[in-house]
Amino acid sequence: MTDVSPEIQKNLYRFMLLTRLLEERLVNLYRQGKIVGGFYRSLGQEATAVGTAMALAEGDIFFPVIRDLGATLVRGVAPRQILCQQMAREGSPSRGRDGVLHFSIPEKGIYAPIAMLGTAVPVMSGMLLADRYLGKKTVGLTYLGDGASSVGAFHEGINFAGVNRLPLVVVFEFNRWAYSTPYEKQCGAMTLADKAPGYGLSAKIVDGNDVLAVYEAARTAIDHARSGNGPFLLECKTYRLKGHAEHDAQSYIDRAEIEEWKKRDPIARFEKRLEDDGVLFAAGRDEIRHEISRHLDEDVDWAEAQPSPLPDYEFRGVYADEDLLVERQQEIFVGGDPS
Repeated sequence: MTDVSPEIQKNLYRFMLLTRLLEERLVNLYRQGKIVGGFYRSLGQEATAVGTAMALAEGDIFFPVIRDLGATLVRGVAPRQILCQQMAREGSPSRGRDGVLHFSIPEKGIYAPIAMLGTAVPVMSGMLLADRYLGKKTVGLTYLGDGASSVGAFHEGINFAGVNRLPLVVVFEFNRWAYSTPYEKQCGAMTLADKAPGYGLSAKIVDGNDVLAVYEAARTAIDHARSGNGPFLLECKTYRLKGHAEHDAQSYIDRAEIEEWKKRDPIARFEKRLEDDGVLFAAGRDEIRHEISRHLDEDVDWAEAQPSPLPDYEFRGVYADEDLLVERQQEIFVGGDPS
């Protein structure tokens, strides 16, 4: 049995299902030519993103990457904002400037991924060090795939974070493939968590398709970091059931491997667990699905009606706005003369 409350368990289920159903709508839009750029699914990995994000506290920060839609939903981003973001519409968090999950909403603790190859680790380390100077207990969480754990930015950043005992949690989404490169051809370590001892860090390996195990392990990792014990590497063993992106047919993967992992579908597994534990039965699951689907119908209609980006916004948020700068200076000096 678990000590996770029934309410939290239902929320974990709701966000995993929302992630999958929203992505299904996005696949349809992609095939209709309405998505700008590529589309990257998290099919089969929903438990890792949702379980880790649910463990964060108010005021914590995180950098999602392409397969962490569920985490952004947990942190309060509305599905219609995601739809607009993917279609590069005015109603998106980036105001149509970019796609995928390339946006920041600081008030929700969400910051845009810095490329995809581990660069978020040193950037987030700097942000956490700054918050330490301000006396805050902020924990930062970011995600890496198999390939990103091999690049220099990750190693430099995690070494800096380790030396300074920064409250950083790095979630390794170990899905065995760095695009089309299998894990054994890009790393000599038996598993990603083996990299932790070299930097004096703690680590844990968890079944990334078991959302309760992920959530409980993430709570342990976050408590460890917030208590001043330094970074924590959490490796979630999971699998993407689609290609690197929607255009990728996965021809480099043995179909038997994919079929085997379909049997470990995190949503189906959790539905059985909820049923067995008497937390949520079929009727309740159907009610949640119908509610999500109804809202998504409305969200898709709303997003498709949004205009394309307005040209004048392309120059906003790029250079300092003099009026806003003066106003901010006046706030800082509490009404005094900034000069």
